[in-house]
Amino acid sequence: MSSLPHDKAITLDWWHNQRQNYEVYISALVEEEISSGDPIAAEQRVKAVLSIPSVAISPEAQVIATSLITSKAIPPNCTEDAMHIAIAADQGTEYLLTWNFKHINNAETKSLIAKVIEASGYICPILCSPEELGVFNND
Repeated sequence: MSSLPHDKAITLDWWHNQRQNYEVYISALVEEEISSGDPIAAEQRVKAVLSIPSVAISPEAQVIATSLITSKAIPPNCTEDAMHIAIAADQGTEYLLTWNFKHINNAETKSLIAKVIEASGYICPILCSPEELGVFNND
């Protein structure tokens, strides 16, 4: 039995067994996030993503993020959550993986987010957890 929390164990499993089935990208925002916290853990996280291409935060993504907040799809104090979604939409990514069930990956917010993204002229990425994404690839 693993001593890892459920979401971390699933993420590691997805990372090792499913990631190769997808083109994976991270944003500059994710790079900032994984660099913080415990220095040893941060170093391990940074090393784990070294080979993954990074996408920049564009002015278009900033406009989308503002729209997500002004439309109340994302709370005003959660600008980073809005930026994650906006970057993914601006880059045309198919999926945005997240364990954030409060502001991103839940039934109530998903539909609001999709409406704002689509009204901005973009296709909304599928907002899901690693557990949800890998469910059909466990042959």
